[in-house]
This record gives sequence, C-alpha cells and structure tokens, in this order.
Amino acid sequence: MQTLNWIDWVVLGITLTTIVAYGTWQTKGSKNVQDYLKGGNSSKWWTIGLSVMATQASAITFLSTPGQAFNDGMGFVQFYFGIPIAMVVICMVFIPLYHRLKVYTAYEFLENRFDLKTRTLAAILFLIQRGLAAGITIFAPAIILSVVLGWDLLTLNIIIGVLVIIYTVSGGTRAVNVTQKHQMVVIFIGMLVAFFLIVSKLPPDITFSKALDIAGASGKMEVLDFSFNLNNRYTFWSGIIGGTFLMLSYFGTDQSQVQRYLSGKSVKEMQLGLIFNGILKVPMQFFILLVGVMVFVFYQFNEAPVNFNPTATEVVLNSQYADEFKSLLKEQKQVFNDKQTLIKSFIDSDNPNASKYIAIANEANDAIRNEAKTLIDKAAEEQSIKVESNDKDYVFIHFILNNLPRGLIGLLLAVILSAAMSSTSSELNALGSTTTIDLYKRNTSEKTEEEMVKASRWFTFAWGIIAICVACIANLAENLIQLVNIIGSIFYGNVLGIFLLAFFFKFVKGNAVFVGALITQVLVITLYLLDLNDIINLPFLWLNFVGCAIVITIACILQIFNKNDKTITA
Repeated sequence: MQTLNWIDWVVLGITLTTIVAYGTWQTKGSKNVQDYLKGGNSSKWWTIGLSVMATQASAITFLSTPGQAFNDGMGFVQFYFGIPIAMVVICMVFIPLYHRLKVYTAYEFLENRFDLKTRTLAAILFLIQRGLAAGITIFAPAIILSVVLGWDLLTLNIIIGVLVIIYTVSGGTRAVNVTQKHQMVVIFIGMLVAFFLIVSKLPPDITFSKALDIAGASGKMEVLDFSFNLNNRYTFWSGIIGGTFLMLSYFGTDQSQVQRYLSGKSVKEMQLGLIFNGILKVPMQFFILLVGVMVFVFYQFNEAPVNFNPTATEVVLNSQYADEFKSLLKEQKQVFNDKQTLIKSFIDSDNPNASKYIAIANEANDAIRNEAKTLIDKAAEEQSIKVESNDKDYVFIHFILNNLPRGLIGLLLAVILSAAMSSTSSELNALGSTTTIDLYKRNTSEKTEEEMVKASRWFTFAWGIIAICVACIANLAENLIQLVNIIGSIFYGNVLGIFLLAFFFKFVKGNAVFVGALITQVLVITLYLLDLNDIINLPFLWLNFVGCAIVITIACILQIFNKNDKTITA
C-alpha cells in the first residue's frame, strides 16, 4: 500500500486546519447559554438540514458503507427507508412541542410530563449510548490513518479527539453548525470525484450500464427484499418498521440531533431543515453504496488482495500458516483469471449461462476470502496479537490509496476525517449540553449565565476525554456502521417508548414509566445477548420496535394496577 505524497499531506492539512480554525474563529466568545447551547436560535433551514446530515454521516458512513456494499450489495439502503416517515412525524409532533416549551434538551420535556427521575433516567440512557458512539466515531478514522501512516491507534485517537474538542468547546452549538456546512461540502465533492474516477478506471469497453449489469449478475444490485425472513437483517419491512422506530428515536429524542434543529430561527426553519434531510438522506446513502458496488466492479477487472487489511496479511505471512495463505492467493488468482473469460462472455451475450457462472465464481472467491480470515485469526491467536481479519472497513481506503491520483487521495482522506469531526463534535456538544442542563443545573443551586457556559464547556471537554478513552479500547465488530447502529438500537427503542407514552398515553404517570423503562432496558439487553449467542433470532433493527412496544405495554399495565400513583401529569 503506497504512502501519502506531499501533495496529499498539503490538501489534507489545509482542509482540516481551515475547518478547525474557521469554526473556532467564527464562534468565539459565546457568553450566554442561549448562544452556546442553541446557537442563538439563528440557524436557517439549509444549515439545519446539512448539520443534521453531517451529524449522522460520520466517518463510519464513508469508511464502512462502501465496504458493506462491496460485500453484500445495495440491500443495506433499506435500513434508511424509515427516515422520510420519521421526519414527517417529528415535524408534526416533536418540533412544535419542543419549541413551545423552549427546552434546551429533549429530556426537559419529560420532567414537565412525568417527573425528575424519568427525565434523569432518559438523559442517562442517552449519555451512555452516545458516549460509546462518540468513541467509535473517533476510532473509525484512526483505523484509516493507522494503515496509511503506520502510526499506533492510541496516538491517532488522541490527535483526532483533541482536534474536535478544540472548536467544540470553544464555540458550542454554533461552532458545530458553522463547521458542518463546510464539512458537508467537502464530503459531497469528495464522494462525487471518487465515483467518477472509479467509473473512469474501468476498461474502455465497460460503460456504466455494463458495470451495473456485472454487479447485478454478481448479486450486488438487489435493492429490495420483501421477505419476512428474520435471517435477512436488511429487508423492506425491517427498514420501514424497525428503521422508522430507530429514526424516530434518533432524530426525535437523541440530543445530538435535537440540538441541531433546536438552533433554528423558527418552527418553520426547523421543519424545513428536517424535511430537507428526509428528502436527501436516502439518495445520499444509495449513492455511497453505489460507490462501493463500483469498487466491486473495479476489482472484477483488477486483482484484489485476499484480505484488504494489510496488517492482517502481514501477521499471517509471518506465521506457520504462511504456506496455506500463499496457496489461497494462488487459488484466488486462478478464480480471477477464470472470471475474466466469464465476464467477457456475459458482456458479449454469447453465453446465456454466463451470469450464473459469474455468481458461482464470486461464491468461490468469497469462500477463499473466508478461509483467509480463518488463517489470520489462527495466526493472530498464535502470536497473541490483536488483529482484525474482517476487512469490510478497509475496502474503500485500500482502493483510494492504491488507485487515485496524488492530491485526490488527500481530498478523500479529508472527506472521511471531516465526517468524523462533524459527527463527533455534534455528539460532544450534545453530551455536554445534556449533562449541564439535565443533571448539573437541575440538581444544583441557581447558576449565572457565565457559570452555566463555563460548566457546559468543562462537561464537553470531559466527554471528549471519555470518548477518546472509549476509542482507545474499542475494537472492530462485523462492520463499524453496524456497531454504531447496534449500540443505538439497544437504547433507542426504550427512550422512544418513554416519549410516545408522554405524547399519547395521558393516563400513564411517572412512576409507571420509570419502572417500565428500567425493566425494558434489562429485557432489551438480554434479547440482544441471546441473539448474539444464537439462542434466538432477532436482528438488531427490530430491537427498536420491540423495546418501544415493551416499555409502553409495561408502563400501561403498571399504571392500571397502580391507581394510587399521584405523579402529576402535564
């Protein structure tokens, strides 16, 4: 894998330094809570829309999503089908209520409706899951740079975390919003450039249309799956049902997103910002997945490594399994050569069975890659080394470093790091706000505006340190983008259920909700662990729906049998 050229360093350095410096300079000196936590309520709808998109589109999106498509095709886009539905519900129900109550955090509303302990519980659940997710959004780009620069992950986690802390602590919500607009511009430009370069690097006789045909013959263009099979993690139904509940939780109750649109000038600006996000998000994810599919097509004509993680390859080649691994390399080369004949036959349409044979060849290649992962795991265990054999998250970065021209490599790395910084800054900003408003302010004596801003800065800084610590002990799961969504799904359904009880079940009071939420969280974690150990089959997306349904059911039952609950409802 080639190293960065000085031109790449210049592009990367200028891009990141400019974003950090601009965000710090534009927003320095926030003196009151309104400015620091809600950006002075000055954001226009396009700023809100881009900021909401940037918060969700972390480095994991641009690092993992192409690798997800490379391995499993376009079906992952179904995960996002619930976004437009969720945006409409949030615009109609959540935003008008939050605006009328003039809340700084989503959880303030829960005390008005239920009681302090329910508000505190929801805030703590948010802090736990978002604190973990913030660490992972730092960890993701650190993996990239560790491969590119050969630096250790600990150093990189600290560097990336400190960069984000600088402007987030300095400028608060407005700093996040200001920088995210520019980060999204860099991201859009970079991904468009990557897409057209990938297509241009295909053989001269392979048009974009033929590339799609090849991807389709390899099973990568199957976008919709209407089956009810729980063994299929991503289906139309899991996206529409589970995805809607996940997105309602994320955009409606997760402070990292709520804080983005609470900075809007008016209810209309907030609603337009979310509708803008709802319209663009699915096409954006479709496009990023399509980039991954085009990378797959590229490697149908160019030999790919048997494992895209160079560190993993190095480990196995320095072990007793080196000969077996080299044998797999020869098998893969033979499969690749055979596939060239099949693809040519498929394109020329002179063999009606060519499509079937291409699929068989790809299955053979996948089997070889799986065998390689097994050898890597054995070699790592033998040497007592921690190395990741699952290489989905390395596919896109491998392509970037080995096939893009100088300068553009720096731009694409800037895209991924900009996404990491934008998402992490939103998370730290929200973690600091929630800790300040829902825990510190609510449980201490009256504080001045200056004291509140100072406390929020310190809490934001502290969460930044915690996120760096989480990043330092993190490890790759099956796929980083799935790991983040798994963490969210464990907590989001429960929190969403609490809010839906507040909105629509007026007879339910605080004690029933609090106890129901505690029981639900234990049950959801138990269900996830049972699925993880193959005792039951419940894909993580369904945890959002299940958690929401459980807390509503338990709270209603408890309230019916506890008519003496005197908790005041708003």
